[in-house]
Amino acid sequence: MPDKLHPMATEHLPIFIPAPGGTDVLMVVVGVFLVAVVLLVGLLFFWLHTLPERMAHKGKKLQFEIVAVLGLLALFTHVHAFWVAGLLLALIDLPDFATPMRRMADALERISGVEPEPDPNERPDRGHADEPHASHGA
Repeated sequence: MPDKLHPMATEHLPIFIPAPGGTDVLMVVVGVFLVAVVLLVGLLFFWLHTLPERMAHKGKKLQFEIVAVLGLLALFTHVHAFWVAGLLLALIDLPDFATPMRRMADALERISGVEPEPDPNERPDRGHADEPHASHGA
C-alpha cells in the first residue's frame, strides 16, 4: 500500500507533525518539561514556605516553635496572614525577660535565707569528683 498524500496536503510538512502511527516527540518533550516545571515550582514554594522557620532556627526555642506552628497553620489553612506573622516574628529579636527576673528571684532568695529551688533547665549533677564511679571496676 503506497504512502500517498492527500491531494489537498502540501508536499512539505513541519518536523513536529508525526507520521501516522508514529510517536509525537513534541508532545513527549512538552510533557516532560511540564512535569519538571511543576516539580520545580513546588520545590520553590516549599523552600519559600519554610523561610521563616529557617530564620527563627537561630533564635530562641520558644520563638522557633511559635514560628513553626504559624508556618504549619499557613500551609494547611492557606491563610497567608499566618505566614506573614511567622516571618515578622522570625525577623524580630524578642528580648529575654526571664533571665533578669530569675536572677532577681535568686538574689532575693539568698538574701532571705530561703533554699533556692532547683532550676528545671539545668542538668542534674552526675556525682561529686571525690566519689568513685561504678564503671571503674574493682
